[in-house]
Amino acid sequence: MAAPISIIIPTLNAQDALGRSLVPLFEGVHQGVIREVIFSDGGSQDRTKEIADDLGAIFMSGPASRGAQIARGMTAAQGEWLLVLHADTVLPDDWVNLCMTHSTQFVDKVGYFDLAFDHGGFGARTVAKWVWLRSRLFGLPYGDQAIFIARHHLDGIGGYPDLPLMEDVALARMVSPHLRPLGGHVTTSAEKYRRHGWLKQGARNLIMLCRFLLGADPQRLYEAYYKQKR
Repeated sequence: MAAPISIIIPTLNAQDALGRSLVPLFEGVHQGVIREVIFSDGGSQDRTKEIADDLGAIFMSGPASRGAQIARGMTAAQGEWLLVLHADTVLPDDWVNLCMTHSTQFVDKVGYFDLAFDHGGFGARTVAKWVWLRSRLFGLPYGDQAIFIARHHLDGIGGYPDLPLMEDVALARMVSPHLRPLGGHVTTSAEKYRRHGWLKQGARNLIMLCRFLLGADPQRLYEAYYKQKR
């Protein structure tokens, strides 16, 4: 029986983040549940491809756009279940058990983890709590929470949204009645919050979400978001 899970990692100059995020995957390899790891790259100029080659992962490259990168990776994936993992997100130690339980008992649900940051303090706890509320009350988990979706479910909604920004929100809205927390927390980088400030970055993210939900063009949101990050 083939391993059921394909890991799709959208990357762009991700060499510094990948060291931590790849470590938990070895448990999945050891337990025989990972079919393949796919780096769907957006034109990295660092050692990202070399890291993929050293890992024995599939490396594919195309235009930089996170939604498009994930969609390309999912098209190439062979697993019955697809786990989207951001390059700066670290899975919990028991992720294999949590995902395999989901895949056997909740086949029509789309899973996601709760979120924690690699930086403590009041700001980190407050944002993590907001993420919990946003996911539970509004059905809007983001991609940095590691989305776990069955191939048949993805095919049923026409594939992963090919958007440069808010692709995860678009997906969540498409599958909203079928979302389920997997249990456990992934840990993601707080770098952008530390750089811009927890309140300021949180406000930016909320404004972008509101604009998207009100119908703003995702390409314009992408340009505005990354202009703000500079």
